[in-house]
Order: sequence, then C-alpha cells, then structure tokens
Amino acid sequence: MTTVKSPATTCLICNCRGSMTVDGSGIANALGLAEPLTVHTELCRSQLSQFERALGGDATLLVACTQETGVFTAAAVAAGASADQIGFTNIRERAGWTSAEGGAVTPKMAALVAEARYVPTPARLTTLVSEGRCLVYGEAEVALTVAALLAPRLDVTVLLTGSAQGVASPLEPVGTLAQGAIRTVTGYLGAFEIEIAGFAPALPSSRGEVRFATGSATARTTADVIVDVSGKPALFSDSARRDGYFRLDPARPETFARVLLDAADMTGDFEKPLYVDYDADICAHSRSSKTGCNKCLDVCPTGAITADGDHVAIAAKICAGCGACAAVCPTGAASYTYPPRDDLLARMGISLGTYRKAGGDRPQLLIHDGEHGSKLISALARFGAGLPANVLPMEVFSVSTLGHDALAAAIVMGAEHVVLLGDPKFADEHASSETELGLLQSILAGLGHDGPRAHLLATSDPDELRSVLDALPPLARIEAATFMPHGTKRDFARTALANLHATAPRPVERITLPAGAPYGAISIRVDGCTLCLACVSACPVNALQDNPDKPQLSFTEAACVQCGICVSTCPENVMTREPGYDFSSAALSPRVLKTEEPFHCVSCNKPFGARSTIERVIAKLEGKHAMFKNPAQVRLIQMCDTCRVVALSELGNDPMRLGERPKVRTSADYMTTPPAKKSSDDFLS
Repeated sequence: MTTVKSPATTCLICNCRGSMTVDGSGIANALGLAEPLTVHTELCRSQLSQFERALGGDATLLVACTQETGVFTAAAVAAGASADQIGFTNIRERAGWTSAEGGAVTPKMAALVAEARYVPTPARLTTLVSEGRCLVYGEAEVALTVAALLAPRLDVTVLLTGSAQGVASPLEPVGTLAQGAIRTVTGYLGAFEIEIAGFAPALPSSRGEVRFATGSATARTTADVIVDVSGKPALFSDSARRDGYFRLDPARPETFARVLLDAADMTGDFEKPLYVDYDADICAHSRSSKTGCNKCLDVCPTGAITADGDHVAIAAKICAGCGACAAVCPTGAASYTYPPRDDLLARMGISLGTYRKAGGDRPQLLIHDGEHGSKLISALARFGAGLPANVLPMEVFSVSTLGHDALAAAIVMGAEHVVLLGDPKFADEHASSETELGLLQSILAGLGHDGPRAHLLATSDPDELRSVLDALPPLARIEAATFMPHGTKRDFARTALANLHATAPRPVERITLPAGAPYGAISIRVDGCTLCLACVSACPVNALQDNPDKPQLSFTEAACVQCGICVSTCPENVMTREPGYDFSSAALSPRVLKTEEPFHCVSCNKPFGARSTIERVIAKLEGKHAMFKNPAQVRLIQMCDTCRVVALSELGNDPMRLGERPKVRTSADYMTTPPAKKSSDDFLS
C-alpha cells in the first residue's frame, strides 16, 4: 500500500474485468462522498484515458489497484503530473478475491480505501554512503567466481578462507586477492570494520598457482559491502537485516543471481528511515551504576542498542526497524517513528470506524508487513479462498512494533481479534510480541473479558493463515470507543486500559500481573526503613518522592515502571516490587509509604533529618569510631548543621583552625637587638 502526500481528492476503483464485486455507492456512502464512485472494468487498459482525465490540475488520486502501478505512474508522468499525486491501495487480493462472500466485502473495501486516504507523517532519514569497496569472503572456487561477476561494478577484494593451496591464478582481474579468516566484523553498509587472522596477500609474481606472502598475526581493513560465500555461520546474528551484508549458500549457486544484482548496485548514497526515537531523560536503564530496565537490550536482534552509562545508545545505521524495543519500553523512552504511534492508531481507528459505518460486523484486524505478509495474502487470494470478509488487513513495516498498549487500543476501537502475522524467518524477533500479548491477556483475563483476543501467527502457508482466521471464535462484544493518543506512552496505555475496564464483566480495581510487567507497586518493610531517601534520588520516573517539610516517603503507582532500581539501591533491603495494575484514581496520586517525626537539634531544637536515621547513625558510630569516642563528639551528630559548626569550634579540635598566629616581626625588633660581642679570635681571623 502507498499513500499520496496529501489527502486524495479523487478515488478510482475497478472491478478488474468483473473478477470481483465492487459496490461504488456503498463505498462512497461509507466514505461520506456526495456522489457514488464509478466502478471501472479495465482502468489500466481500455479505460486508461479516464485515469488521465482525472489527473487534471492539482488533483490527488487514490487508485484502488497495485498490480498495475507502473502503468498508472508512466501515464501520469507522460501527462505532466507528479508521481507524488498518486497513491495506490489493493482492494482485489485483500478484499475482492474471496470465495462465496459476494457483497459482504463492501464494508471491508470501504475501510481499505479510507485508511489509504490517510496521510502519514513523513519519516526522518539518515544516509548511508558506499564507495563500492566490496569484500568477497569464501573458499577459492566460489569466491573467485563471485568476484569476477562483481568486479566490473565494484572495487573487489577477495579473502580466501580455508586452504588456498593449488588455486589457479585468475585469468581475469578479480581485484585484490588475499588469504585469511575473519575474526570479528562490525558496522553496516559503507562502514564495515573487519579483523582478519592470518592475513596473507597474494604475491603479484604468482605464476600458475597463486602464492601468498607469509601470513601476519592480525590485519584490519574496512569495506562498504560484504558478500559472504564461506558457508560458515553468518558474520552477523541479524544477517538477513544487516544493510550491506549479503550471505550466499555456496551449495546453492542457483540462488546467487538476485543477491549479486543487489550487491552490484551498492554504490552511492542510500537513505534509510530513522526507525526509533530515544529520550534519555525518561530511560529507566540505570542510575548510579545500579541496573534497572534492560528490556530493549534483551530484545534487540541486531545489537544496535548498547548500554551507555545510565542510559542506552541506539545506532540508527545498524537498527533494522523491527521496533521490538519500542514495544517493550516501559516509559516510552524508545518510541517507534515508522510510523509514529499517532499514525498507527489513526489508521486503526479509520479502518475499524469505516468498516462499522458501512455495516460491517465482528471485525478482525490482521497486522502484517509489506514483504512477507503481503505476498502471503496475495497467494491466498490468487490460489485459495482469500481472506474472510471481516478480516481487515493493515500493513506496517514490522509487526513487532505493536506493544500491549497499541493492541489494547485496537480492541477498544472495536476489533474482536487482532492477529499479528509474523515471518518465520525472523522468529527471533517474536519473543517481544509474545511477551506483550501475554501481558495484554493477563489484563483482559483479570477484568473478566473472554479471549484471547490478540494472537501471533508465524507462518508461510497461505492455507494455514486462512484456517487460523476461520477458527477464531466469536467473543463477547466490547463496545467500540474512539479516542486519540495523547501524552506519553504510559498516558496513552492508561487511557486504553481504562476503556477496557469501563466495559469489563468484572471491573475490579486491581489485578495482579506476571513478573516483568511494567506496572505495579512498591512495598516497604516500614520498621526497617530509615527514610534515608536513597530510593528517591535513584528513581528514574519520580514514582518515589520525599516531602521537603518533613521526613516522608510517598509513592505514585501510575508512574512506576517496575525497573527495580529502588530495590537494588535501598541500603536496608526493605523494598520489594509487586507487579499489578491499579485502575482506580488513587494510582494517580502519591500514597505515603512511611512518615515519622523529624529529629530535633539538641542545641537549638530545630527539626532536621529523620529520627530513625539519626539514631541509626549514632548506633553505628558511638564508641566504635575514633572521631566519636566521647559524649561531646557523639552530640555533634544530634545537632543541625549550624550548631555543629559552632560546637566544633568550641571543642578546640576544629579541623579548620590553624593554631596560634605567629608574632609579626618588624625592622625595629632587629634595630633594638644588641649586637653580639666578638671575641679576639674574630679579629685574628
């Protein structure tokens, strides 16, 4: 699916030579259009002139066809129109081509068209620059063949692994030739850094067989592109998503063609979306070297996220855009921007709202990516039963971006079921989705909603997709609500969950959640707490607060992300986490965990500090420390800061005293001093 840069003023639909039923009036009514939509039969061929007439002026078009995108774009350019004026959406494979559904697909078609008319926020971009320096890595026979194919387009270096004895000297230039084994490699397209063990360059004087110089212990080099035909384990754990890294199976040379074509084009400047925004101010990773939240680090499949002191660092040029970090981030410090949350939820609301307005019933939302998911849906429509009429497909870059908050919002907006269609090839990215689905199910079950209502399906089988969708059971209706995202991720999540609570069969005020949930309370063992307030200074989200007027510790549950930094910081080990969710308004207000009377200065009676803290310090130091051996020294601990300074001076051992000031001597002191008498020996000398 593509959309135009501004809302489409005209929508063109076609029944593809009568291969599907299209109700132009029904779709127009659902979209709020004054006139019925004309249903064409062959818009891309015999009726192409009608498309060209619709291009006049500044009109923006939405064409309900994606198969013939090239035809329409070429016609637009030939007519002097901009390609940016045209958007496309697929109503054929996603709605029209379905078995025995008839006119029931009209609400779905209307929903697809309405969603495609939405104008998303443009993505911010970063640039990867490649000068075409390519490293081909593998055993001689395959590596040299691949290098010969790439050499006309790229600056090739061939690194032969394994035994290179008996390798015939290449008749055609293949670039620089060397032998060695890659020990480590880091980086991305245009900036790979490679460490090679046993590096040995080929001798230019080689005749017949290639001879190599004596191998060095270690060598380092750089490359813009890596083509790995070694057959060894991938150099990157995220090899399928690492820009500029191409891995080929040497046992399957028939698969080389497309990959090598892609690799040969890797020269120039390449724009890459900035998938994730990061706000260090609300990150709960660490404070004062006490580690709290590691969720983004645990789920990132590319290693693009690394610890950076009390925060994390996200390497935008390595990030592959799976969005798992944003889904699991408890504070919203990592937020997905491709699309942003506002755009994602707006599209959900438009699709579900239009579907209901057109008379659709029991909608199921199918979230899929544009590569694997779109092809699976197309295959199901072309060779199978197609998607059920009540299944609304919605394309995103990665299904892992949806956390429990977005899934809850979809259910609140009216989706009976939400299905995330994952790619089995990226199964390592699904753990975060399973965690978020489990959290949502715990919340729904705690409120008495039947389910589950959100599911993860990782399959490459179109028939399995259809059978799973058909097997989704009818569930008790949740009254649909419309709301817009606002505030932080947690503010939005609380709004969505409040809507689920308002319609709950069992609207309890508090539910228990599994360990690791980003919601919950903090409890303390009151008799062991000394109100040192170390937890207050450590809390990254200000869920724990003190009182400037008296010794007091309070807690706001709605702000707590259960990072555990307070627990690890507490010197008395009296704090514990209690995962759960409080739906009451009390969770939004500070709740006092402990308070006590302040200690009063024994000299001036001024209140300062907490009584338990002062008493604890006295117990630890009195008679046990060289500076607090007598009662007068211990009394210093019981004084406020002002009185303590005065008392130190009066004790006579003020560390700031320099002793008695020496007498100042002047020239008069020297003039009045009688000269020393000289002996006769002085004159004789």
